[in-house]
Amino acid sequence: MQAGKPILYSYFRSSCSWRVRIALALKSIDYETIPINLIKDGGQQFSEEFQALNPMKQVPALKIDGITIGQSLAIIEYLEETRPTPRLLPQDPKKRAHVRMISDLIASGIQPLQNLSVLKQVGQENQLTWAQKAITSGFNALEQILQSTAGRYCVGDEVSMADLCLVPQVANAERFKVDLTPYPTISRINKTLLALEAFQVSHPCRQPDTPPELRA
Repeated sequence: MQAGKPILYSYFRSSCSWRVRIALALKSIDYETIPINLIKDGGQQFSEEFQALNPMKQVPALKIDGITIGQSLAIIEYLEETRPTPRLLPQDPKKRAHVRMISDLIASGIQPLQNLSVLKQVGQENQLTWAQKAITSGFNALEQILQSTAGRYCVGDEVSMADLCLVPQVANAERFKVDLTPYPTISRINKTLLALEAFQVSHPCRQPDTPPELRA
């Protein structure tokens, strides 16, 4: 199955890239990182070379098994189907639906609204309030959902794809100075997950392209 070591095109601060880095760490998949700086040179994702890899001009993209996959959830599902241990989608169809619902809520309903490309459109002076509004709106719904699905983690007591989406989104919330007090379930799960090694090694402060002042 393996045609050389997988290559992840990633940016240290990209929450979508972080989701995939967590999956790769949990599944003990050795890979190479090629950093794509979303800010430098007007954004390296706009280069012809990268656009040939991912026409959406976004990270992450993963080269694996002779194919290139864009979109973090598609990547995670492929890893799940080809390297099923440990499982990131529960066997029970109802729990699996909950995992996908929460993942989509974050990946489609929160993150794109506060993404770099959108923030550029709203103007410098509006960026913080715009991002805060997008995140709090999504977190209001997410907190309510988690109260019925959560155990130790987002869905029950096993780490799932939903958790891979949650942690990077909470980091974004903190970056945009969102008050997390109204979200005790989100905060509790996030804290529990950040204690796990896979979430630590994949953290933005520990990537090859992390600037020295942000390293930890």
